[in-house]
Amino acid sequence: MRWTDEHLYERILAKDASFDGRILTGVLTTGIYCLPSCPARKPLAVNVRFFPDESAAKAAGLRPCKRCRPDAFYRGEHADLAGLESAMAQAAADPAAFPDVAVLAEVVGVGITKLKDLFRDHVQLQPAAYLQRVRIQVACASLAEGQANLADLVFGSGYESASGFHEAFRRQTGLSPGAYRAMLGSDRFTLPMPPGLRVQDVLTFHGRDGQSVSERVEGVRLQKAFLCEGQASVITLEFRERTVEVSLTGATGARAMAKAHDAALRLLGWHGDPAAFEAAHPDLSRGREGLRVLLTLDPFEALVWAILGQQVNLAFAYALRRDLIRLAGLPASEGLIAHPDASRIAALEVSDLQALRCSRRKAEYLLHAAAEVASGRLRLEDGITATRAVRNLLALRGCGPWTAQYVLMRGLGFRDCVPVGDAGLTLALQRWSGLDSRPDGPETLQLMAPFAPHRSLATFHLWASLKGTPA
Repeated sequence: MRWTDEHLYERILAKDASFDGRILTGVLTTGIYCLPSCPARKPLAVNVRFFPDESAAKAAGLRPCKRCRPDAFYRGEHADLAGLESAMAQAAADPAAFPDVAVLAEVVGVGITKLKDLFRDHVQLQPAAYLQRVRIQVACASLAEGQANLADLVFGSGYESASGFHEAFRRQTGLSPGAYRAMLGSDRFTLPMPPGLRVQDVLTFHGRDGQSVSERVEGVRLQKAFLCEGQASVITLEFRERTVEVSLTGATGARAMAKAHDAALRLLGWHGDPAAFEAAHPDLSRGREGLRVLLTLDPFEALVWAILGQQVNLAFAYALRRDLIRLAGLPASEGLIAHPDASRIAALEVSDLQALRCSRRKAEYLLHAAAEVASGRLRLEDGITATRAVRNLLALRGCGPWTAQYVLMRGLGFRDCVPVGDAGLTLALQRWSGLDSRPDGPETLQLMAPFAPHRSLATFHLWASLKGTPA
């Protein structure tokens, strides 16, 4: 094997799926062998041996793990993940056919306890929460398409009562079904202020590049240019005492307003209620109660930023991003420019990016990623599991674990991510844990383990503990 045992052990701690099929992990104390991505609790390094293939592991007297099923993987199968993703797709398409978690477990072909384990490991969400999410997504889509009968909407979304539907709808969207429908015919709407939202932190975060050409923060107003239904548009959030006033200029119509609503929720970190984390980790959250993980408007924007920000200082990364948006973005109103989509970046040449002071290698990585997304070969969208998203991202040239975890956290909204290798995170962990030096990859994962299943939010808190603004 061409890797050191220390490096391979770091990869299994990171559950690095890119090493699946390259090596196997043998655990001497249990007598099993696993895939590097196995979600089970990791053994001590002293109890681990690495093997190039199944025959070598079996020759050492080891048997396949029943959780990650390396034997199935080497047969070209990944039964549990495939079954989970198939069931999730069915539930998203027809939530009424999945009235409860038991039905979802039956379709996957596992018991409820195993289903919860699969969702924790691959989706970073409880199955009941996933079902509620897709039910409301289907309801929102139906309203955007003009469905008028609320009774049909309730039962078509998988709810048995109107009251349960209305409560879930308001919790997920911030609006009643009636208010959501009215919003679709307007150019503005009002959201309630999320409980405990740290408004100044939100404004500081989104306005962290004071020279940005796609975002602008003035007082309590945040503006963001983006492509909405193919048109350069601007979403504006104005923060009041108890509400957030949202308006859209540029694109019009029901579908555009539905996207503006989703954009507002992402900018606010709406679905990242911090209450459970704060109750479990009061020491880390003290003084920053209400902090949320704030998302980019789409996963591709997070991927672009992650590639541009690799191995350069923040000031230079901000400048690269501004120049890229000027080069390939579409002008919107009020002097702002919408971040370019994958097809616009994929149409560039390496020389175009080098003219922006982008290195040739970084330019090639960015253009390759854009081409993969534009062609549909790289899928970055709702409904994908964290496991699949990591595998897809790690298959990109130049995309390592840090980039993948960053995109999962800020682009896809997964809640239990650790961007191993992040300089700010290691410095914050060193200070928080009173270490003499910064932790390496395995130490970072060990130090972050107590914060599961909320490690994305823990990362934001640790970044914020440096008295700076997270990237």
